[in-house]
Amino acid sequence: MTWSIVARDPDTGRFAVAVTTCAFAVGARVPYGCGGVGAIATQSFVNPFCGVDGLRLLQEGRSAAEVIALVTSAQADPGAANRQVHVIDREGRTAVFTGTSCVDWCGSRAAENVSVAGNMLAGPQVVEETLKAYRAAGNRDFDDRLITALEAGQAAGGDKRGRQSAAIRIWGKEVFPDVDIRVDDHTDPLIELRRLWRVANQRYVPFQSCGPSRDMPGGVLDRAELDRRCAAYADDWNRRHPA
Repeated sequence: MTWSIVARDPDTGRFAVAVTTCAFAVGARVPYGCGGVGAIATQSFVNPFCGVDGLRLLQEGRSAAEVIALVTSAQADPGAANRQVHVIDREGRTAVFTGTSCVDWCGSRAAENVSVAGNMLAGPQVVEETLKAYRAAGNRDFDDRLITALEAGQAAGGDKRGRQSAAIRIWGKEVFPDVDIRVDDHTDPLIELRRLWRVANQRYVPFQSCGPSRDMPGGVLDRAELDRRCAAYADDWNRRHPA
């Protein structure tokens, strides 16, 4: 019912999940992650515990393969045959599980620091083109690269039932995401996701970067300085991403 991409940016160490589907509010249930730890997408009869427990296991230092084995075991999830889960760990290693009861076409493709998985798709070309586009867009910003990849998968057929929602979440150093953009209900969610991504980079993204962090517990509290940083960021971003 969904396809998603989990990835690690080797240049910055950031983790991400980008996802789209023909169902409402995919961003509310599928993506999980944590800065410095990894990211997980749980889909096809979503089991949120695959995300919650999987993140705990990643924080304990387990590998992506170990996480998949544990969260999809018969003891952990009696309904595992209906699940699809893929994981990237702090080293950029990926692992995926596609249950035997997932609806065709279902499957995955992976490369260094990235995994793409989906079910109830138009065909294998959806994940293949998503991965191909992601790898070809290495000169783009991480978030742009992820959206571009989903757009390529949609052009290849996407979810065979249609389209409704999309989301992108990116984690930097902290446990909470740097970027969290959701399209919960839209006739063309990836077009709307890209529009919101442009809006987010005018103020939301730089403003979030000035908030409290482990390195700077108080954050930037001077409003004039906040405005200066946000304006400088937006000016630079707009030069690099002309409309």
